[in-house]
Amino acid sequence: MSETLRADATAANPVIPGFHPDPSVCRVGDDYYLVCSTFEYFPAIPVFHSRDLVHWTQLGNALDRPSQLSLTAAPSSGGIYAPTLRHHDGRFWLIVTNVTEGGGNMLFTATDPAGPWSDPVRLPGVPSIDPDLAWDEDGICWCTSAGGAQVRIDPYTGETFGPPRRVWAGTPGAMAPEAPHLYRIGAYWYLLIAEGGTERGHGVSIARGRTPDGPFEPCPDNPVLTHRGTHHPVQNTGHADLVQGPDSSWWMVLLGVRPRGGTPGWHVLGRETFLAPVRWVDDWPVVDEVPSVLPVPAWPLVPGPAEEVRDDFDLSELRPQWISVRDRPAEYCTTKERSGHLTLRARGDSLDEPDVVFVGRRQKHLSCRVRALIEPVEGRGGLAVRLDEEHHFEIEAAEGEVRVLSRVGTLRTVVGARSVPAGPVVLRLQVSDAPPKGPRTGPDVLTFGIEEPDGTFIALGELDGRYLSTEVAGGFTGRVIGLYAAAGTVHFDWFDYEPLVP
Repeated sequence: MSETLRADATAANPVIPGFHPDPSVCRVGDDYYLVCSTFEYFPAIPVFHSRDLVHWTQLGNALDRPSQLSLTAAPSSGGIYAPTLRHHDGRFWLIVTNVTEGGGNMLFTATDPAGPWSDPVRLPGVPSIDPDLAWDEDGICWCTSAGGAQVRIDPYTGETFGPPRRVWAGTPGAMAPEAPHLYRIGAYWYLLIAEGGTERGHGVSIARGRTPDGPFEPCPDNPVLTHRGTHHPVQNTGHADLVQGPDSSWWMVLLGVRPRGGTPGWHVLGRETFLAPVRWVDDWPVVDEVPSVLPVPAWPLVPGPAEEVRDDFDLSELRPQWISVRDRPAEYCTTKERSGHLTLRARGDSLDEPDVVFVGRRQKHLSCRVRALIEPVEGRGGLAVRLDEEHHFEIEAAEGEVRVLSRVGTLRTVVGARSVPAGPVVLRLQVSDAPPKGPRTGPDVLTFGIEEPDGTFIALGELDGRYLSTEVAGGFTGRVIGLYAAAGTVHFDWFDYEPLVP
């Protein structure tokens, strides 16, 4: 269903909020497809579809079975880094790095981006991380990776031709030249990279040459995009990909963060996917800045279906938005055992453990309300906000008691507890964006509690959200809110995620 735009219409930016970093986009006719990094979470690499570059609907996850991917040895913020998605010769191509022992660079294909995707073609001759794919007019496939290393490959077999050679490594002295993307646009081949590190110094730079293997001439105005050293509400801008809009205008998808609170600013949702307009001057791309409110492109919007607040677990498989830590064996996680319920069986005994049984959804809004109905009669489990094994908050139910727990670094604390009658109990989390009141104000407040049958909320613990931020925990992910089992078997009747503000 289309809507007619007013000249002054605007849309939300980020276009894909929450932990959706390292976007890569391709256009096929009137359709756009986009993928993101997922690190230690499984299934991996969400695949999104759009008709307007503004509204994105998740079709599935490209890597959704053990034959494609093993993450059991992946540390937090290890695993799947920086996929590149391209369409060539009637097929979708997805190249990615698994930063795990026994991983490396891999290539997958599909005729339908919703899947199924193939098992991997291994690429032992491709060095580094962040591999990219581009085909020239002769059908030669060029693979460029972080650090500016480039090698010709056979994408069907993984064979490489000759040793990798460095073609352009960005601005001399700039750290972390990565996320390369190679394009033929007009008379030039352009090599777009991220540099400066994925923190506040992040930026986008570009070079051009007459052939795909260079030599490359850097843009005199590099970086073509950065928000470093500014008060802009979107920071860490980088890891970009270029795409043409329906009217032949050019656009950039990229990652950024939204720091909140006082100093130094804490971002909690992870690196999100933003959209920015691009104009061309003297055959160089110019991006003024990433708008925090996006001027809508000059073509009809095509919104997708609205995301439902409640998941009743009434399908035979979990919806594609649900992700787990490292794996999801059916014997530990199923919607088939009890009709209309999610059943989790414990493996690790807490969220401190790397093999915890956990299924969650990315926090996508600065303020939200999350509720779940748990039946802990046969075990112990609850509702959690996870960043990694050492940074998580949760409200946990066992027969007759509910506790609020905090794990920050080496400290594990019981924040509050309450006796409850035997049987099901509604657990509730309220995330409230906190306006800064001084330099030490955190980004938000997380309040955990239970709901009485009449809907009355009884708060059991209030926690400062800065301790579940990347600036405190480190790493590359964002908050994931979900359900877990820590002992025995627990059943969940439903899960609500309700945004309160963007």
